[in-house]
Amino acid sequence: MQLPIIQIDSFTDTPFAGNPAAVCLLPAPISEEGMQLIAAEMNLSETAFLQQTGENSFGLRWFTPTTEVDLCGHATLASAFMLYEEGVVASDAELLFDTRSGMLVVTRSGDEIVMDFPLIETRAQIHPAFEKEFCGKTVAGAATLNGNWIIELESYDEVESLQPDFAQIAEHSEEGIIITAKGDDKYDIFSRYFAPNIGVMEDPVTGFAHCALIDYWHKKTGKTALKAYQASQREGEMRLELHGDRVKIYGKAIKIFEGFMEV
Repeated sequence: MQLPIIQIDSFTDTPFAGNPAAVCLLPAPISEEGMQLIAAEMNLSETAFLQQTGENSFGLRWFTPTTEVDLCGHATLASAFMLYEEGVVASDAELLFDTRSGMLVVTRSGDEIVMDFPLIETRAQIHPAFEKEFCGKTVAGAATLNGNWIIELESYDEVESLQPDFAQIAEHSEEGIIITAKGDDKYDIFSRYFAPNIGVMEDPVTGFAHCALIDYWHKKTGKTALKAYQASQREGEMRLELHGDRVKIYGKAIKIFEGFMEV
């Protein structure tokens, strides 16, 4: 069977920047094992699998090269972008994605994709292994969430220049660690995300992490809207809006290539 595969760079409108995701609109169901093997073959931080269930509704699952995940922002953005750009749905359609994190609603606003995601609550807590220092940088604050940690550094320069110790990160986190700091004149916050325990050493741009970061920074600053920059080597940006227990994430995307996989 031939499966169509499209690779899309998310949270950017520049080729070879942002976070690349593979998107596969399944012509017929395949096994979970098959999806995991395809994700390992693609070897991107996430591969998204779509199964159409209605005119504008789809089942959506996300796989890293090693495991299935509960929530992925950039691969959701890539999936919606593909559906709109390839004419699978109308350009003004409201998309419904049935996922492990519940029903996600995605729309289009101009050249941006707008994703309605659940807020991820954070709880202020000192990390037992990184109380004062993380990878040579001074810790200014910390919080815990769903197997991940947020560690705040003193400045965005510290976020950009940090050299991660992946062995240490893997030893002291269940899933991953988000580092963050207040931004500059252009962006409200900076961040990076390291998750070696789920097969992603450094994720280029991480949608789900920002569902927690807006909670973390809202509690510190009271702001309900943020412009965010993820300072990975590929870099990417998004806009965030807090609406009660939901987060709207605005981002752009661009198609890189498409083809077929023989399975």
